[in-house]
Amino acid sequence: MDFQLSIGALLMTLLSHMTSALEVPLDLPQPPTITLQSPKDYIFDPRENIVIHCEAKGKPHPSFSWTRNGTHFDVEKDSKVLMKPGSGTLVIDISGEKAEAYEGTYQCTAHNDHGTAVSNNIVIRQSRSPLWSKERIEAITVQLGISLVLQCRPPAGLPPPVIFWMDNNFQKLPLDKRVSQALNGDLYFSNVLAEDTRNDYICYARFPHTQTIQQKQPISVTVQEIDTMNETVAALYNVTTFSANPAREQGPGFLTPLGATSTKMVLRGETLQLECIAEGLPTPDMSWQKDGGELPTSRVSFLNYKKTLKISDVGEADAGDYTCTATNRLGTADHVIKVTVKAAPFWISAPRNLILAPNETGILTCRVSGDPKPEIRWFVNGILLENAPEDHTRKVDDDTVILSNVQSGSSAVYQCNASNEFGYLIANAFVNVLAEPPRVLTPPNQVYRVITNSPSLLDCATFGSPIPTITWFKDGKISIKSGDPYVIHENGTLEINVAQSQNSGKYTCIATNNLGIKENHVFLEVKEPTRILKQPEYKVVQRGMSAVFECKVKHDPSLVPTMTWLKNNGELPDDERFEVDTDSLVIKDVMDEDEGTYTCIMNTSLDQDSASAMLTVVEKPDPATDLELTDQTERSVQLTWIPGDEHNSPTQKFLIQYEDLLHQPSVWVNMTEVPGTSTTAHLNLSPFIYYSFRVLAKNQVGYSQPSQASRQYRTNPAAPDDNPSDVHGEGTEPGNLVISWRSLTGFQSNGPGLEYKVLWRQKDVDQEWSSTTVANVTQVVVTGTPIFVPYEIKVQSLNDYGSGPEAEVIIGYSGEDLPTSAPDDVLVLVHNSTLAEVHWEPVSAHSIRGKLKGYKVYYRRERGLHKTEEEADQESQDQVLTFSGNSTEGSLPGLQPYSLYNLFIRVLNSKGEGPPSPDKQFETPEGVPGPPSFLNVLNPSLDSLTLEWGPPLNNNGRLIGYTLKYQPVNNTVEMGPVKMMEFPVNETTVTLDNLNSSVLYKFDLSAKTIKGAGANTTREASTVMETTHTGPTIEAGKAPSVGPVFGTFNTSVSEEGAVISWEYFGPHKNVYVEYTVENSKEDWKKESVNGSHSHVLKGLKPGTSYKVRVVARDPAGPTLHSTKEEVVTVPAVPSRHVDIATQGWFIGLMCAIALLILVLLIVCFIKRNKGGKYPVKEKEEAHQDPEIQPMKEDDGTFGEYSDTEDHKPLKGSRTPSNGTVRRDESDDSLVDYGEGGDGQFNEDGSFIGQYSGKKEKDTHEGNESSEAPSPVNAMNSFV
Repeated sequence: MDFQLSIGALLMTLLSHMTSALEVPLDLPQPPTITLQSPKDYIFDPRENIVIHCEAKGKPHPSFSWTRNGTHFDVEKDSKVLMKPGSGTLVIDISGEKAEAYEGTYQCTAHNDHGTAVSNNIVIRQSRSPLWSKERIEAITVQLGISLVLQCRPPAGLPPPVIFWMDNNFQKLPLDKRVSQALNGDLYFSNVLAEDTRNDYICYARFPHTQTIQQKQPISVTVQEIDTMNETVAALYNVTTFSANPAREQGPGFLTPLGATSTKMVLRGETLQLECIAEGLPTPDMSWQKDGGELPTSRVSFLNYKKTLKISDVGEADAGDYTCTATNRLGTADHVIKVTVKAAPFWISAPRNLILAPNETGILTCRVSGDPKPEIRWFVNGILLENAPEDHTRKVDDDTVILSNVQSGSSAVYQCNASNEFGYLIANAFVNVLAEPPRVLTPPNQVYRVITNSPSLLDCATFGSPIPTITWFKDGKISIKSGDPYVIHENGTLEINVAQSQNSGKYTCIATNNLGIKENHVFLEVKEPTRILKQPEYKVVQRGMSAVFECKVKHDPSLVPTMTWLKNNGELPDDERFEVDTDSLVIKDVMDEDEGTYTCIMNTSLDQDSASAMLTVVEKPDPATDLELTDQTERSVQLTWIPGDEHNSPTQKFLIQYEDLLHQPSVWVNMTEVPGTSTTAHLNLSPFIYYSFRVLAKNQVGYSQPSQASRQYRTNPAAPDDNPSDVHGEGTEPGNLVISWRSLTGFQSNGPGLEYKVLWRQKDVDQEWSSTTVANVTQVVVTGTPIFVPYEIKVQSLNDYGSGPEAEVIIGYSGEDLPTSAPDDVLVLVHNSTLAEVHWEPVSAHSIRGKLKGYKVYYRRERGLHKTEEEADQESQDQVLTFSGNSTEGSLPGLQPYSLYNLFIRVLNSKGEGPPSPDKQFETPEGVPGPPSFLNVLNPSLDSLTLEWGPPLNNNGRLIGYTLKYQPVNNTVEMGPVKMMEFPVNETTVTLDNLNSSVLYKFDLSAKTIKGAGANTTREASTVMETTHTGPTIEAGKAPSVGPVFGTFNTSVSEEGAVISWEYFGPHKNVYVEYTVENSKEDWKKESVNGSHSHVLKGLKPGTSYKVRVVARDPAGPTLHSTKEEVVTVPAVPSRHVDIATQGWFIGLMCAIALLILVLLIVCFIKRNKGGKYPVKEKEEAHQDPEIQPMKEDDGTFGEYSDTEDHKPLKGSRTPSNGTVRRDESDDSLVDYGEGGDGQFNEDGSFIGQYSGKKEKDTHEGNESSEAPSPVNAMNSFV
């Protein structure tokens, strides 16, 4: 007991010396290790060489030897045996030799200076396929319904043969629940049938190694009933027992195994097969269960129609009692098989190689199990340990060998042999005593790449003796200890359970023992996972359309992805209809065979992601087939059909149509619908129809093509079932009654000879029915009727087979005539100037002579009541209002005030209007007037303008004056104070003075009567923002002495447009204002202004500059007199703001700009002096303007800009009075010679602009217009 405790303690202290799969570098000394050997049981084919494998490694390389049947096998002495060089593998040439001579048990030994390793015992046996022993097979006669067993009993072969039954034609005999082949090869019949009679039941045995087939003699079987057999036949066929009730049913029983119980032994790890074959009629069903437990479903399978229970990889838990049960309708039968499980030796822990340093201690363990318990024997270098030289450092305790204080030179190979009656195990484990400093076997600077959240294993394979201690560091600084998230395994591997991006970096493993130290670096890169962001979706696509599967993926940018599409887990078809894009798959012109599961797989070198989606191809259903008519009666029939293919879209309904070949051939009419799950329809029929039927199926895609028409089905004629519909009676003229109806269709006629019996009589009058019978018409006209009286009417259908049902009575009226009387006592009540009310007495009912529609009131305005309107209103037209039904009053809206009206009324029926009532006149009182007919603004100036207006078009009474209200408009939403002026009725013009300049005003003018003021006429207008152009000075009242002369010529702008004013002293009346867009080649447009001295050009484009002039033409000749041309710019937006030029902030800004321009001009002057002058300067100086206009405060335009010392104008600056710049008459300009027309000049005429392109010339008068070289433009040229 104490010894066992000490062993346990020693095991705990020496665990650090144990390692799995320990490899010694091949450059170091090591004992032999077997690396390849043949299986323990080797069956060879005598036609081929025997090859027995034995390979080993070691340092130095081992030598090999063999034993056969326990004694040394001298390979060199047998010329048929060859050992491969550098190997222990034997090749035995058995050609021409008896192969049996080489059967036996072989064992290989590998030896070098450090020990000896041995192989398993390899049993060599020759495969055998013996012939069937000759025997006489008796024919078998068996009673119908009785069980039968045909025995095979093949010869014993090595390995055992495969058994099957065939006939003379080499066709396998059919096996089923009744006829089955047992595990031993016998053929079992649970009961025989007459068709089992045959003479060629042949059992075949196939031997796998030799690939030969042997056959048994055919067996003849005859199945007869007992009544046909007599005792002689029974004796002849050696049939001794027959059932008393041939071919009668019988309960189940077992043919194999026999008895109530049986036993079965199976070895652990093998496959257990339990078999129960039962007899009985009818054939029994088989079932299995394990007593006291469940069958292991993952390892269980049933074969041979559940007659065989198969359990793979048997374990100890599979031992127990298994019950097979046979059942038919006559009862059950049970058989219990007791299963025991034994075990050949199997490893729990095989001994492992030990590498020990001198003076270290090691342990070899050989832990096995089995049933019965295996016996363990230890060997050293192939010698039983008891027979080996004694070693005091070695202790053995059953399955454990302890080696203490080992020394150099004590290396050896130990063998553990464990055996019981069912087999053995043998394992080699060397003990290598070395003193070696650490080595790192993992390649240096290896890069490991893993995906985020996946485990990562960083290898640090080492070797050393003593076994090195492994230490890990991250990034050369952080010491890593075992624990979350790191695990350091016994073999030195560093595991990161869940790798994250922060785990990326450089890792260093250091291996240390008492003989040295070694380090190695590896690198870890943690990558983002590959993920499918948008998966392909399930698609239902109609055949011929396109299907698109999207598969959008996110992946680590450093990884190269590969997209692969699969169909049903296989490659896509090689078809150009399949288009694979970066993130999608398009299938064009989809066909039925394209249906399936499509999977997109995104692969990188580290991971992948995939997603799948189904494609279902749908189409309209195929037409129904096999239409049949059953259950035929006079008025119904049953239609049945077979549905066509639904094409993956369930049929929603069936539509049944019919064709009437007698009345409407080739016209198919919808008859009824039935659910898509039905294949029959009960159809109600009509008489005298030649029916054909067809069926259309409808699914989600649409209707199928019609089916083929059914056979024709004719119904017999009968009396009509229906009468005509829509029967009406109505007179079309006085004295008649028109009776009309809608005819029956041929489908409704029910038979030949269709006619209509029309009956009528006056309502509420005691008289007989009048009637007539007609055919092929839809109306009858009855004449001689009273005016508009009710009639009772019936229309009944009939044919050659009888009359239809009793017709329904409807009421109609004979023809109407015009009314004969007019309304009386017409009275008009005037409510106000625009509304009156009229009343009347209705006419008598008999005078209406028709259906009363209502009353029409006719009225018209005769004239106005004002003394200026005493004449009749010739333009006034009758106005008509209709009041429906039996009305006696109505309103007359929309009357004109202060007017005389005339009115009369007529009664109205369906035929027309009656006579008019006597005329009735009435007057409307005064009302408020309409708005003034116009309001014009004339002669706007800086502080005044003139208003002119006209009287209202409709005075609506006696005008007593006008009211004018006006106010400034400060901006778009604010209004200034209102001023009001009153004017008598005879005044239609006024001049308003003392207005603010450049301000928008709103004017509201209204007229008024004694009833008050009417609606306003509104106008907005601005005082002008004027720039004056002064012409030649002319004495007032005097004309120039020679020719027509224009005086002062002014231009300004207002909200309405450009305002042009001038003085003209000539006699001509052909005076025009002409204008054109500045710098354009358009023709001059002209507007006549004869007899006027001012004109407003309207409709000009905002934000555009125009050239304007006034022209006078002499009608007697070609003489043309004109003012000079001036430029006027139309503002982009009409000003609604107060003049900014008067604002302080604007004046300050302008001063700042002026100061900046002065500085720039000085700089320009200095640069010009440095750069010289252009020759064009003298020409520019020759054309200076003598006048410089000062800057005006009211319009913000620039005037004179002068030096404060000498007040001289800057040379080259040209600023005319209108604030624009015109080029001199000279064409000699640098602009014309340069590349652009935007050049500017400084004060001495030097060119400071840039070239931009040729300047277009205005060809009208040979001179050009250009932008002014103003200080602002000069500043812009520097930008």
